[in-house]
This record gives sequence, C-alpha cells and structure tokens, in this order.
Amino acid sequence: MSKFFFKGRRDVMLSHAKSGYNTKRAVKAGTEQAPIAVIVASDERKAELEAIAAEHDLVITVTVDASQEENTVELDGALNKPKTQVFEKTPNRNEPCSCGSGKKYKKCCG
Repeated sequence: MSKFFFKGRRDVMLSHAKSGYNTKRAVKAGTEQAPIAVIVASDERKAELEAIAAEHDLVITVTVDASQEENTVELDGALNKPKTQVFEKTPNRNEPCSCGSGKKYKKCCG
C-alpha cells in the first residue's frame, strides 16, 4: 500500500501552529484583526503610546497595570522596522571602472 493512502497521517499545519509559527501571514500585527498588546504603568504613558500609534496608523490595546513592568516590545518592533539595504551594482567587465580611472573594470579593479 502506498504511503499517500495512510489514514493515520498527521496534519503538518497543526504542528506549525503549536510551535509558534505564523500560519496567518496575511494578518499583520497592528491591524484590527491582530491588535498589538501593550502593558504600561500610568495613564500618561497610555495617552503617549496611543498618540504614537494613531500617528503610525496602528491599532493597539493598552493595559494600565502598575504592578507589572512595562511591555512595549511588539510596538517597538512595529515602529522600528529595518530598511532594506540596496547595494550598488558592480559594473560588467568591459564597462568603465567606477573608481574614475578611465580604464575598463577588468583591467583596473576587477
């Protein structure tokens, strides 16, 4: 009997969901479907974070609890996304060299 017709086969997606992989990539953090949870100690800090979230069009749920320490890790991650690095394309062998010597790239820096 082929292994494809085995009835006791486990569902792979369930194991991904249990181990913490993001199986719903279409839902981004900071939207109405997935708001960012934030814990702060004071009402002043709550107002400050709500203003920052409104400025960046993010949806957050703020919990004011003085007994717990402040937790804004998810919000900081959403605000400080790294920019994509763009590298300059290296010239082809027969193009002029980018150092400005006037020679071909293969004779100068290649």
